[in-house]
Amino acid sequence: MSVPPTPPAPSPENPGVVALSGNPRPGSRTLALAERVADALASEVLPGAPVTTVDLAAFAPEILTPTHPAADAALDTLAAARIAVIATPVYKASYTGLLKAFLDLYRNEGLRGVPAVPLVVSGGPAHALAGEVHLRPLLVELGAIVPSRSLVVTEASLADPGPAIADWLATAGPALAGAVGAGGGR
Repeated sequence: MSVPPTPPAPSPENPGVVALSGNPRPGSRTLALAERVADALASEVLPGAPVTTVDLAAFAPEILTPTHPAADAALDTLAAARIAVIATPVYKASYTGLLKAFLDLYRNEGLRGVPAVPLVVSGGPAHALAGEVHLRPLLVELGAIVPSRSLVVTEASLADPGPAIADWLATAGPALAGAVGAGGGR
């Protein structure tokens, strides 16, 4: 029986799949879901790629200050991702202000060529289009490649998001692999 190779450790030059949570609560369910989706992508789309986690809540107060070294490091990590999972709970029918303030730190085209997955945690089906209507255009404006529909997981499904992730990955996986193979995802 062979043992699968150990994936490389994430580094600033190779963060692999980046799971970013825009939830203002540290260690949130949104963060856990983003990590789970990133792990699935690292397994199915980029086998052996490391997974790097960025929890914006960990340095939220810094984002609106004149200097923000932790946020700058996170911006660089996200921009170097081979695939970026950008996760947010739905707040007031859109993404969080924390996520918007962070992404506003990029210059034009700051995510140029990065394949991105908008991931939305919604209270219910009424907010199912928040990722498509609000988050996708923001990511595209920053130059990200968004080759598939947003992944939406309702709060009721958070206890067992596996089926929602698997269903989404069945259609999104090939599109993401194509985006990575076409030169996206450094």
